[in-house]
Amino acid sequence: MSHQPNPAPLSIQPSRPAREIIRRSTRELLIPVPPITPAVTNEEVFRLFEDQDQLISLPVVEDGRPIGLINRHIFMESLARPFHREIYLRKSCIAFMDKRPLLIDEDTSIEELSFRVLADGSKVLADGFVVVRDGFYRGLGLAQDMLAALAHLQAEKNRLVMESIDYGSIIQRSLSRAAREGMREHLPDHFLIWEPRDVVSGDFYHFQHFGDGFLLVLFDCTGHGVPGAFMTLIMSAFLRGALDAERCRDPGALIGEINRKVKIAMGQFDEQTDPNAESHSDDGMDAAFCWFEPATRRLVYAGAHMPLMLALPGADEIVTLDGDRHGVGYATTALEQTWQNHEMTLPPDSSVYLFTDGVFDQLGGDKRIAFGKRRVRACLTEHRERPMPEQRQALLAALSAYQGDEPRKDDVSAIGLRV
Repeated sequence: MSHQPNPAPLSIQPSRPAREIIRRSTRELLIPVPPITPAVTNEEVFRLFEDQDQLISLPVVEDGRPIGLINRHIFMESLARPFHREIYLRKSCIAFMDKRPLLIDEDTSIEELSFRVLADGSKVLADGFVVVRDGFYRGLGLAQDMLAALAHLQAEKNRLVMESIDYGSIIQRSLSRAAREGMREHLPDHFLIWEPRDVVSGDFYHFQHFGDGFLLVLFDCTGHGVPGAFMTLIMSAFLRGALDAERCRDPGALIGEINRKVKIAMGQFDEQTDPNAESHSDDGMDAAFCWFEPATRRLVYAGAHMPLMLALPGADEIVTLDGDRHGVGYATTALEQTWQNHEMTLPPDSSVYLFTDGVFDQLGGDKRIAFGKRRVRACLTEHRERPMPEQRQALLAALSAYQGDEPRKDDVSAIGLRV
């Protein structure tokens, strides 16, 4: 590889505290990663990825113009397949190249960039985008950096970056489509409740299947409506950036990694732990992360201010695990904060439930007090033997009856599954 410079490590960490930077154009997000050419073999690409574990993507150029992008995880997984090393290792790197990466001119505004990134789908959230000038390669950009820049523009201008709330709802539903389809395919008996208080929501969910198991995530970001929805885009990007086939099996470590990335990218530090802190925002999320392996019946749960409920066959009461009391990404949460994993073996026909606090905190009844976990457990206990879709209807009916004429206080989200 002497004919090609080694790409610099590609990290989502900003070079200086994000709170000091207001980025307004794509040029300011540019990371000058040296490209490779089609003459480079897959063996050389493999060595680059092995030597630089922070390298997310490699740009491929021909005559100075970008022709593709190689994603680390896709490349490594492809080479791991039977006989692929023998067949492809000495061949050109274009074999595993995405031939249609998102190309963005360096003069593009951050607002326009956000619409193009989100319109292009979840692929760009993981791979990044290629920055060009007059069609020639200039560097790479990361969706995480773009979202962090949007957050600071929002604070500075105190306005929305999306053209309309309705368009924001379309974006949210589009980004969650893969999770819904994955649950339908791999969870035969499940329910999903996702009801924004406004048109868009601060609640979000993620599902990903990994062959021997799956990761299920429910999270509740600061606020509701447009501010909350904006935070879900940031958190989704950091989740996708931190997720891989190994880390998904350790939910506590995965939460910790997301916490670290959010705090660094958004410059959210508390003065008690950082005397030089000048944080102008304090946003984050509550979350529940669950890893389940059907073959072994092994469930691993880690929670940040979000409980997990279990209905075990033969047990009279619903079991509640409250998780840890630390939220994710907030200024008062330590940079190296850890979250505990709760591991258990579930008997067949067990039911698992996750709820955001919009369910528990909804006011109603004669005394105008919160619906609470006790009423949720009572509803689940009464209907636990019914299929999950019927449990969903029963839960929503109970919540609606209790709410009465009270206004909806928050976004309401819940996931139930029988395993």
